[in-house]
Amino acid sequence: MAEKVIHIENTEHIYSLFGDFDENLKTLQKYYHVNIVNRGSDLKLSGEEADLEKVSTVIDGLLMMLEKGETINEQNIRYVMNVAEEEHSLAPIQALTSSDCICLTTSGKPVKPKTVGQKRYVEAIRDNTVVFGVGPAGTGKTYLAVAMAVRAFKAQEVNRIILTRPAVEAGESLGFLPGDLQTKVDPYLRPLYDALFEMLGEESFNRQLEKGTIEVAPLAYMRGRSLNDSFIILDEAQNTTVEQMKMFLTRLGFNSKAVITGDITQIDLPGNKRSGLIEVLKILKHVDDIAILRFNEKDVVRSKIVQDIIRAYEKYYNK
Repeated sequence: MAEKVIHIENTEHIYSLFGDFDENLKTLQKYYHVNIVNRGSDLKLSGEEADLEKVSTVIDGLLMMLEKGETINEQNIRYVMNVAEEEHSLAPIQALTSSDCICLTTSGKPVKPKTVGQKRYVEAIRDNTVVFGVGPAGTGKTYLAVAMAVRAFKAQEVNRIILTRPAVEAGESLGFLPGDLQTKVDPYLRPLYDALFEMLGEESFNRQLEKGTIEVAPLAYMRGRSLNDSFIILDEAQNTTVEQMKMFLTRLGFNSKAVITGDITQIDLPGNKRSGLIEVLKILKHVDDIAILRFNEKDVVRSKIVQDIIRAYEKYYNK
């Protein structure tokens, strides 16, 4: 049994590191089979030598995040553990936590990337005209794209935000739903509304909607248009057909930016229809000013069970 002592300069970080009822401490002890005891401004660790080295590296990474104002929770702990295990370095954590926030929500909460994959995605949106964000649910593809759109709009880099997605869900037909067309498509666009409400506030969002500076519409409404000075987000792009994807991409006008998001494992198109997202990733992979970012379960910022489910599916299909 070996021992190690970690000195913490800022003693205020000790409570944040441990969490309510020592829940963060229990998570570390469970994963690494070490015992951690607080002695004033020191943490005393005991356990196997290899485990002590690993957990001390993770603690260093978590303290790094606390210095930048991050809140420590189980998701952050698991993420730092993954980075330390795979990268053998805390450099990605340092780069992540030193990044500026994209914007603030109406409640004053900063919106910023929480994983290295998300940071690369945000940088790609900033530096390219067209960006594809492909990966499982919970990785922040749509949310961060909306945040970047709001930032560009507030900075007057674009005059309009246009959010769109194909009205195809689980094989159901819009024609069988009650109400007019707007009533029918609203449920499909709800995730986009929710993100904008959070960042602009409902009153501001409705005002911009009335002025036409923000538009939320089904993909079919994009046909025949030329979109200039706009930030356009195509969500759920795995449910576009090949023809729809080409139609959308050729709508781009001057001083416009497009972000296309989707999860190719959740395609709801009829069996005889090919996904436009799968095909376009092959066609455009070598075109300048277009970036393709792929997320995996490590970028999921929801609960651990979501990561475990995604990993189990990948393992099953890879067999």
